[in-house]
Amino acid sequence: MVKVAIAYPPLLSEKGVPLLTQNRQFQWFSRPTYIFPVVPATAATVLDKAGYEVLFLDGIAAELSEAEFDKRLKAFAPDFVVIETKTPVVKRHLKWVSEHDCKAIFVGDHATALGEELVKEKNVHAVIKGGDWDLGLKAYLEAGAKTGIFDFPLVHDLKSLPKIDRDLVNWKLYAKKNGNFRSTPGTYIMSARDCWHAKCTFCSWTTLYPAYRTRDYTEVVDEIEELVNKYGVKEIMDDSGSFPIGSWLEGFCNELIRRGLNKRVKIDCNMRFGALSKESYELMKKAGFRLVLFGVESANQYTLDRLNKNLKVEDVRRGAKWASEAGLEVHLTFMFGYPWEGKTEIANTVKLARELLALGHASTLQCTMTIPYPGTPLFKELDAADGLTTRDWDEYDMRRQIMKTPLVTEKEIKAAIQEVYRGFFQIAALIKRLKSTKSLSDLDFYYRGFRSLIGHLFDFKSHA
Repeated sequence: MVKVAIAYPPLLSEKGVPLLTQNRQFQWFSRPTYIFPVVPATAATVLDKAGYEVLFLDGIAAELSEAEFDKRLKAFAPDFVVIETKTPVVKRHLKWVSEHDCKAIFVGDHATALGEELVKEKNVHAVIKGGDWDLGLKAYLEAGAKTGIFDFPLVHDLKSLPKIDRDLVNWKLYAKKNGNFRSTPGTYIMSARDCWHAKCTFCSWTTLYPAYRTRDYTEVVDEIEELVNKYGVKEIMDDSGSFPIGSWLEGFCNELIRRGLNKRVKIDCNMRFGALSKESYELMKKAGFRLVLFGVESANQYTLDRLNKNLKVEDVRRGAKWASEAGLEVHLTFMFGYPWEGKTEIANTVKLARELLALGHASTLQCTMTIPYPGTPLFKELDAADGLTTRDWDEYDMRRQIMKTPLVTEKEIKAAIQEVYRGFFQIAALIKRLKSTKSLSDLDFYYRGFRSLIGHLFDFKSHA
């Protein structure tokens, strides 16, 4: 019997704890957050059901020492070790592989973009390209598991995916230490792969999922119902890049209401501004949605157009207002450090973020430095124009400026990010937060959020 380990080796660093199992972006966090890895978990389930012996070993979420991780892996004695890598940690993964007697199979967006480089490294047996590598892994093994690159296209109907074996992949490791969850235990699902827009030039997952596909909404509700009944899950984050809209969303919400799940579990999801009406947000609230996450990226229309966001600044203000007035908590993400933005443009984004917090139209937000990952249109554009400060992948971790910014310094960019985070302490924002407090569990959630906020302020402390 072929033995396969799907593994996340511990990556001990002075930078903090790596956010790796949600592979859309990457950061080192001062305070750990562990996100349930839906695609790797599906891969483990697929292999297990096909008769392979599988070990799912997340040394990061399990908080294992290097010695304990190696001990468990050695005891399993895998034929192959599958590693989902990411640009900022690929050098660490390659070092780990070179020091261990194993046949490594690399997957993920970095492997998809630069697989030809990876297969040249010691003990890297193969690279599986593409986003459906959870299915591609099984196909690769069945095809003989030869050395080299296996390019697996997006040809599969998501209805063929098995129900994830949550016990096989130790779902409880990810059930509590997660900043998105107001109620625990929580977990993740994916109703679709990945984003129905899929054209943002900075997003690494556009290289993995250029075609948008959804599961049947009744099947998703079935999964939610089992998570509630069998595991006692109280909150579920759907990790689709953009949650399905239109008749799919309407049917999904009505099915949750029909089964009474809207009163038993809270739902969170990623969404895009400009796609929903006020009535749609109201239906989502009625169906049990709590948190909706939106990528804003910038308050400057030129930047949004250049990033191919297909988004207007007025859509942000209007959509955040509608969603918050419907009773949903709104989480926004902003990015800083675009080569073409100067102090005025950065100030515009800071102003918008703080304004939405003060109005109560944003409950939480996250700021990052823009990272042009290999394989993305943004990376290709900058690389061709000599617009990158470095090709040292270790530096692509949102701790330093990777794109050349002739109009502002890195210190000024980090100061802007900290100014946004300090917006949580605005009197108007604090009053809005106090008015929304309904229970002791809310206070506990705010305390956890405060600690994360302090961590983010530390994350972007300038050392310049």
